[in-house]
Amino acid sequence: MSEYLIYIFIFLILFGFIFSSILEYLNSKNWKDSVPDSLKDFYKESDYKKAKSYKLDRDRVSLISSLISTILTIIFIFSGVYGKVSDYSLYYFDSPFLQSAGFFLFFLMISTIINLPISYYSIFTIEEKYGFNKSTLSTFIKDKIKGLIISLLIGGFILYISIQLYSFFEANFWLWLWVFLSAIIIFTNMFYTTLIVPIFNKLSPLEEGSLKNKIEKYSKKIGYSLDKIFVIDGSKRSSKANAFFSGLGPKKTIALFDTLIDKHEEDELVAVLAHEVGHYKKNHIKQGLLLSILQVGIICYVLQLCLNEPNLSLALGGLESSFHLSLIAFSFLFSPLSIIIGIGMNIFSRKNEYEADKYAKETYNGESLKNALKKLSSDSLTNLYPHPLYVFVHYSHPPLLKRLEALDRK
Repeated sequence: MSEYLIYIFIFLILFGFIFSSILEYLNSKNWKDSVPDSLKDFYKESDYKKAKSYKLDRDRVSLISSLISTILTIIFIFSGVYGKVSDYSLYYFDSPFLQSAGFFLFFLMISTIINLPISYYSIFTIEEKYGFNKSTLSTFIKDKIKGLIISLLIGGFILYISIQLYSFFEANFWLWLWVFLSAIIIFTNMFYTTLIVPIFNKLSPLEEGSLKNKIEKYSKKIGYSLDKIFVIDGSKRSSKANAFFSGLGPKKTIALFDTLIDKHEEDELVAVLAHEVGHYKKNHIKQGLLLSILQVGIICYVLQLCLNEPNLSLALGGLESSFHLSLIAFSFLFSPLSIIIGIGMNIFSRKNEYEADKYAKETYNGESLKNALKKLSSDSLTNLYPHPLYVFVHYSHPPLLKRLEALDRK
């Protein structure tokens, strides 16, 4: 039975790697030779060639990282490393929480050691090569330390509560875990901008001036309060621009990267804001939240099934079944379902992006939004011709040309 399960784990791991690699290959081969006429004023031929080179460099690093992860995981399964680490943890700790925490801490250390040089190379070689990197070594190290501390605190808290819930409500554990994780999701949505973002970035209220006046005028027009607009110092790490909407109810905020403000005209910035407001007005935020909670419910239920089957845990080489080994087995078995759920979420997200674009066009200015999207694409060196299958699986936003086509429709 154990050998049979091991080969299932290996098959699923290899399937995920091969499937992802094929999609990346198809996407890299789908580039065309020229820039479309609608983008020639924004996307120079030299920049287009640069974008292709940038994508290929990033793909190589991604492939190496994925390959290392896949090989190590398979080695850990065949050699029984998961089981041996679990046995040591069960031997040295009496507390179920400490047993699982010690187990996951060991593999977190390995992951950190492997990913650190890859992350460093990506930022200080590739991003630097193409003019995106603005980060310093000090910022890089601080980010890694902060990220690690947050992961340990939040991950440890969720692990502790999960184990407590499992010990109290073993039969219906998944239901109580679903409630707990749903509360975490709602809390994060409400307070992400005020609690998490300031750990890494400085948020400043948008200054008085022409841009703010235009935003206030638009705000009155649509009957929507836009008083909580912040500027985020994204330029301390990258020259890439972005904007995001966060929060629920009175906690809703909009954040504009300083790089976005520097590179765009005021009308384009208001159009980008109109797009973000469109997500709120069309109830995309609430719909996305409900879908995320539903997704978590499915995850919790499948996890319960894995916990109820000790052979899954024992197949990884442990002398006895454990919560943490069941979590590892679950991660392998859930991967195909995760791909399917991800595709569904991306389809939903792309639909929402079209609707938000349409809202911005109807309530402000479609041409300004089109210009903003073109500049964002050119400045970020995005792929103008992604493969349709790659878009279907991975894209949460429609490709640029599709968005422009939709905005041109009456």
